[in-house]
Amino acid sequence: MEFSCGFVYVPPAVSQKNGQQSNVIKRSALLPPVNRMRPRSPPPPPPTNSAEAKSPKPLRPLLKVIEQLEKTKDVKKAVKSTVFYENEEFHNKPEASPTPPRRTALLPPHMKPSSTRHSPPYSQPFDSSSTNSQAFTYDLPKDEPDSNASLWDPNYSDTTPEGTGGEVKPPTETNNGSTKALVPPLPPRPSFMKSLPLYLVLLPTSQSSSSSPQKTDSPLIPSPKADKSPLSGNPNVLLVSLGKLLSEERGQITQGEPTSCSQCGSVLDSGQRNCPLTGHRDGLFSLCPDEKPLGAADPLLLLCIDISGSMSITAEVSEGENVVHKSRLQFVQEAVLQCVQKLSEQQPGMRVGLITFNHQVTMHGNEIFTSHSLSNAELIDCNFLKEAAASFPTPPPLSQTREYLQKQVMGLSEGGTTALGPAALLSIAIASRQPESKVIICTDGKANTELGNLEVEDLDARTLLSSTIFYQELGLYAANQGVTVSVLSIEGTDCRLDELGRLADRTGGTVVIASPNKLHSEFEHIIENRTIATHCTVTLLLPQSLPIRGEREAGHKVTREVGNVDPDTEITFQFGASEQDTEVLAPASGSHVSIQLQIRYRQRRGRTMLRVITADREVTDDSSAALSSLSLAIVQLNSSQASAALAVRGRFLDARREGELQRKLIERAIEHNSSAEDHQTYQEWVKTMEPIYNKIHNFTRRKSVVSDSQSLTDAGAALLYTMKHSNRKSISRKNEHKF
Repeated sequence: MEFSCGFVYVPPAVSQKNGQQSNVIKRSALLPPVNRMRPRSPPPPPPTNSAEAKSPKPLRPLLKVIEQLEKTKDVKKAVKSTVFYENEEFHNKPEASPTPPRRTALLPPHMKPSSTRHSPPYSQPFDSSSTNSQAFTYDLPKDEPDSNASLWDPNYSDTTPEGTGGEVKPPTETNNGSTKALVPPLPPRPSFMKSLPLYLVLLPTSQSSSSSPQKTDSPLIPSPKADKSPLSGNPNVLLVSLGKLLSEERGQITQGEPTSCSQCGSVLDSGQRNCPLTGHRDGLFSLCPDEKPLGAADPLLLLCIDISGSMSITAEVSEGENVVHKSRLQFVQEAVLQCVQKLSEQQPGMRVGLITFNHQVTMHGNEIFTSHSLSNAELIDCNFLKEAAASFPTPPPLSQTREYLQKQVMGLSEGGTTALGPAALLSIAIASRQPESKVIICTDGKANTELGNLEVEDLDARTLLSSTIFYQELGLYAANQGVTVSVLSIEGTDCRLDELGRLADRTGGTVVIASPNKLHSEFEHIIENRTIATHCTVTLLLPQSLPIRGEREAGHKVTREVGNVDPDTEITFQFGASEQDTEVLAPASGSHVSIQLQIRYRQRRGRTMLRVITADREVTDDSSAALSSLSLAIVQLNSSQASAALAVRGRFLDARREGELQRKLIERAIEHNSSAEDHQTYQEWVKTMEPIYNKIHNFTRRKSVVSDSQSLTDAGAALLYTMKHSNRKSISRKNEHKF
């Protein structure tokens, strides 16, 4: 298994819950902070008796408060500044009137001296209760420059902020033994300013000391910070390459069931008794050592072909210099003949069966046994169809039946309705005799007979619901038998692939819409994609503080039914700390957690196996560390699979939100890592996700995504089912075809 991130990421707001701030009242981050005022003095004690309660309240507590305030006022005296400019004698002359006391205040912008406005000077201190329209202005002498013309230097101050108790020395610079001030001399103060209040300039607390003049960084300009803010998406993604894991050759196999934890079900070492697990381990177990392997017979390939009346529709095609018209059935016949010829040369032992359907379903035989057709009431009873399939002989190898099979294909003709449901059930029942068998359904229209009818969406909702249940149960039946079902429709038709595609979705098959002249290549691609394991279930075990995220929430333990596995099968999981208030605390940053993966599957020869992989991961709340170690390919694959899974279920808006969150995460990672290669890959991936982001309404039948009851068009179903079962290889191949 592979992780998209080098750590298990926990958002800082969540990781603080089990830190020193665990006792802080939890509030929404969208609310403003609460400013709590602490009283200056304790409230007076309550009266002890009734007589005291009736008497008037004494003034002694109030007098004490006033007395205390007077003392505080005496203590907070302004610190006399040290004069260091040239006209020092001018300011040291005795004053006729006492100097008004210095007051501490901050000058707002509208009260700063201005040389463009004129008003009489104030003879009294400025009243804070006055309106904002009042301005503090005065006339400067003509020969005196405006001291406010230059910007304020934050590293310079001629006074000490109130309360420090120290005296500030001016910053100086030494040159060849002589000391001189770094600040230019101040001009003489005008006489009319004697009556004005003096104000102290309060510098920010982060202001550097005047004893360090070499520091030039201004506190007003924020220094660049590391990317520490919480991530919008979820970097905790686990990738399981089932095709790779199940096809690996391993030397040592443990016989029998492993030891498991009675509480969580995790597989333990032989000497281990308690959870949680630690470290990294990879083991393979044969669960049923006495199980008899199946025979060496090759899997079956059942071709289920539509020969209804709509297959007679023709299309123009160029053959050399000539333009001819061919029916849909003719295109299908040519594609099947080419596949049969190629299979007989490369895999002569493969057994290929042919089933056709229109108003009746026909199981085509060969030189050894004759064909058999079912019709009318026989196409309604599911149990009868399964019994008919069991009585029909297994097709011999292609080396014996190739010529006869080709004659059967060439003799097909169109006509009648479309009994697709009974034909699919019959084909799956025959293919279930040998695990890893395949069924390819090729059709150009909706099923319109009673069993599995898909033409009644606007006429009879009850019949449509029964058909939906029919295809769901049929897909489950095929997966339990180890049969892979693929659906191949012809371009320009409407087959209700959103319902019919459930067969492929549940069994690991494909849903394809092909143009008539490309049917052959699609047939070959489906046939070449062999099955390496069946009955596969994947169980993921995490700590209780890291629940699974996705379309089906399942706490810290989830089991996914995969079914059939081919060499390219890849699945992904999302997990992460819950941001809601729960009793289980999130893991602290710097700690380690263990994650265990259990894969149960059946080999080609029928042996049931269990593979267990346990990994130990470090936890972090550092967004920069998570972004630096992020694998964009894994996050992109998970976003495609998760969004498509939601959309297939009709949750279109949720699919869009999920895709947007992960896209923001990917964009932030690209910006953080400044990778040109990742940026190019991202641009290509965004094009594959465009239907989810902006065009999902184009793939619904009513051109809307407001209601979850909307059904998908054939193009939408084929696209989303393909995205749901995509892998890194298929995404890169799709991008290569675009450019």
